[in-house]
Amino acid sequence: MYSNILVAVAYDEARDRAAAFDVARTLAGEGAVITALHVLEDIPVHVAHYIPVEQVETSRAEALARLKADLGGVADVRPVVVNGNPGAKIVEYAAQHEVDCIVIASHRPGLADYFLGSTASRVVRHARCAVHVIR
Repeated sequence: MYSNILVAVAYDEARDRAAAFDVARTLAGEGAVITALHVLEDIPVHVAHYIPVEQVETSRAEALARLKADLGGVADVRPVVVNGNPGAKIVEYAAQHEVDCIVIASHRPGLADYFLGSTASRVVRHARCAVHVIR
């Protein structure tokens, strides 16, 4: 069983977030910490110049509020929102916080994924801990 589990939460596609948390709870040992992590992608540099700085913080606050609402006040999951490239940030967060298992949903890969790589495949390739992928 795992003691520090990270559940990657994405809102860009229809993914079964409830199943990811069910898996995390199944894999969790007694007293385990479960973190729900959502990564806001950075705004492209050529666009960022035109967006007020406050909007970035507002977007982050809204994402955290949505994540908390989706968790429904569940006490055993800690919501966290970070900014950056999703695949890289998930791996980085896991390493910095001594996560021993990442639970992440994946879609069926398309041709573009074979050349560019999806978030889940990047996490699987680069994480230093166990990764449980849900389809």
